[in-house]
Amino acid sequence: MGGCLSKSKPVEVKVELTLLDKEKEADVKSPNGKASPFSDCRPNGALEHFSDEDSAAAALRLYKPSDYLEASVCHVKDLENGQMREVDLGSGRVLLIKEHGEFSAIGHKCPHYGAPLVKGVLSKGHVRCPWHGACFNIATGDIEDFPGLDSLPTFQVRVEKDKVIVRANKQDLQSQKRSKAMARCSAVNSSTGFSHVLIVGSGPAGLVCAETLRQEGFPDRIVMCTMDKHPPYDRPKLSKSLESTAEQLRLRSIDFLQAHDIELLTEKEAVAVDVKTRAVTFQDGSRMEYRKLFIATGSKPKPMNYKGQDVRNVFHLRTPEDANSVARLANNKNAVIVGTSFVGMEVAAALTDKAHSVSIIGKEAIPFRKALGEKVGKAIMKLFETNRVKFYMLNEVSEMLGHDGQLKEVVLKSGKVLRADVCVIGTGSGPATGFLKQSGVHMDSKGFVPVSKTMQTNVDGVFAGGDIVTFPFPGRSNKKVNIPHWQMAHVHGRAAALGIMGRPTEIKTVPYFWSAMFGKSLRYADLLKKVLLFYYQGYGEGFDDVIIQGDVDELKFVAFYTRSEEVVAVASINYDPIVSRVAEVLGSGKTIRKRDVELLTRQRKTGDMSWLIDKGSQ
Repeated sequence: MGGCLSKSKPVEVKVELTLLDKEKEADVKSPNGKASPFSDCRPNGALEHFSDEDSAAAALRLYKPSDYLEASVCHVKDLENGQMREVDLGSGRVLLIKEHGEFSAIGHKCPHYGAPLVKGVLSKGHVRCPWHGACFNIATGDIEDFPGLDSLPTFQVRVEKDKVIVRANKQDLQSQKRSKAMARCSAVNSSTGFSHVLIVGSGPAGLVCAETLRQEGFPDRIVMCTMDKHPPYDRPKLSKSLESTAEQLRLRSIDFLQAHDIELLTEKEAVAVDVKTRAVTFQDGSRMEYRKLFIATGSKPKPMNYKGQDVRNVFHLRTPEDANSVARLANNKNAVIVGTSFVGMEVAAALTDKAHSVSIIGKEAIPFRKALGEKVGKAIMKLFETNRVKFYMLNEVSEMLGHDGQLKEVVLKSGKVLRADVCVIGTGSGPATGFLKQSGVHMDSKGFVPVSKTMQTNVDGVFAGGDIVTFPFPGRSNKKVNIPHWQMAHVHGRAAALGIMGRPTEIKTVPYFWSAMFGKSLRYADLLKKVLLFYYQGYGEGFDDVIIQGDVDELKFVAFYTRSEEVVAVASINYDPIVSRVAEVLGSGKTIRKRDVELLTRQRKTGDMSWLIDKGSQ
């Protein structure tokens, strides 16, 4: 530990009462610290921090002195400025941070997937997760950049006789996460066909929009509708964890949404929007009027032409039921994956320890060549082949053949016939915006919805976000781009909520993408957002050179993608937290020069990446 641990000291009652008084004062403040105009709305707790599992009744809970513990965790000189350390309080760990001579303590695990934040990047008052790039304020614990929904608990720190003492609530130590304070709706009447804010789509954009509205004090009705039959769930995990249930993947429970007056309508597919009457019509014939509309319907699979469209056991991976069915049908059977998208490749990797055989059909010679470069693509292809996956590249599907209606063979255009008991199609997707035709909401030729920096469409009061939009991205001089990433959808949801409330904010984030195959995690961050856009959307070349540090064949490397003299993207495997460090540099408005990366490569300085902070230039 680099310090000493002592027994918890008794806390006087007068100290505890003083703490509670301060926390009660905070109850009438909005998250930005100002007096809330909605302070008469009941917040979600006396201390205002609860995880999804907490019941609504927990809002009335008051903590007692026995609910806290404190311990001396180290000597004041054990940490240098800019250092972080996990310290043990006996009943749990916290992340102790020293920056500018001041100590702070927050939860030590990222609430998104549980990454150890001590391995992340500390910079300018926040810590960035080493796995997926989420950022947290070290003073408040609030999440400042995504992915993820929850913030971190904070803990009191004081210095006495050169000893650093941390005082923590026991429940916060166990949960390691908290949800921000949310206002309650002043009047909910679910029987009416009107909502002040109607959200179409329950993915990360829609969910973050709804929660941000409540966090910012929005007191009126919020209705979120979805064609799914489940509450919001973690869709990226579908292709990585095929046997996970909707319950295991859920992002928020029905109880949580109800506790914060966010109404969820499942199996409610929007089929038309009338912007003149401000109403949305659903497939079941019902209709709901709105004052503000946020459209975040995500992507839909691109259609693929082949004979035998009626053959069963052919899937587009869209729901937990799809994933569960694929896992069950592939057990000791033959699985075929069509397409070398990240989803398709992740499914193939997940099936190798279940299926008798796994085959991948791809149009390109090398998977991910356009997205990650030929050398990285070949290394990933080799990893799959080592795990018994067979590739049939430069090929396409001609026909699906079945017996008694169930898939038995996949016929390729080359004439090759593959045995198949289950097939997953992962050939890409497009925006799910067909229902917006004739609505008056403008769409481009590909079906994407152009929006402003506040996520508003061409129609007043109608906002859109997530996979379906093109938006002005500061990282590309506000040129409108489409970035179909889970992380970016979170950002859009927050921006839309603030736009709805008349508090426009500029998007400040670095696009961050991740994938996991055979226990190998690929991180990817870029500023210009052309590499993955090229792969998913068919845009022009995103990079003209790749500089690799580390060993690609051993799948322990970092790849710098450059265009002209500038680094525009970075990908890594087993090289954390390099991508988060790059995201930190790019997010600060700096650039990384190709010559600096080349110099470090020649010097073979592949382990120390601290130079990135210094070499980044305005």
